[in-house]
Amino acid sequence: MKEYSVSRRRVASVVLKKNLSLHRRLTRIPRQCKAPLRGTQPAMTLRYAFWSFISGTLGILAIHWVTQLVDYPLLIGSFGASTVLLFGATDSPLAQPRNLVGGHLVSAVVAVCIVACFGSTPLAMAVAVGLAIFVMNLTHTTHPPGGATALIGVQAAAGPEYIVVPVLAGALILLVTAIFTNNVVYHRRYPTGAQILSYYNALKGEW
Repeated sequence: MKEYSVSRRRVASVVLKKNLSLHRRLTRIPRQCKAPLRGTQPAMTLRYAFWSFISGTLGILAIHWVTQLVDYPLLIGSFGASTVLLFGATDSPLAQPRNLVGGHLVSAVVAVCIVACFGSTPLAMAVAVGLAIFVMNLTHTTHPPGGATALIGVQAAAGPEYIVVPVLAGALILLVTAIFTNNVVYHRRYPTGAQILSYYNALKGEW
């Protein structure tokens, strides 16, 4: 009788542990569902966000103004994505000058080569984006909007001139605008590489 009683207690204990484990898993589900909706970084200050709005607007307008001046279209969709990085995430490694100019340039070269070899088929567009990522990774120039530059180039069956105009020209205009607008206010710095910052601080000390 004692053995039967002990056995029942053990069974009850095992069942209780399983129920508790199941309960914990079930209570975890709502938190796991909310996880993708949580912010990965704290919200920016109103001052930072407002200046991102001003400088981002100026960046796109600068390309438009030069377009009107030279009477040649320089504005492509991928520059909109670059603007978000340059003026809304200035500290991001993906927003630094090497990545901005290099990423767009590499992607444009990839697009032109793919068009020359395979035309502008859907497969060619897909390969261009994948190859642009591959080359950007190898050359330390990863810049997410570069994927769009490659896609746009193949979609438009771009020729070699695409590399210089609009891609290189537009990227340089954005870079100049970013350097100016991100450094005229004290709460922002661009570029933010360690060597550039040390040079900036040394120059600041001389003044």
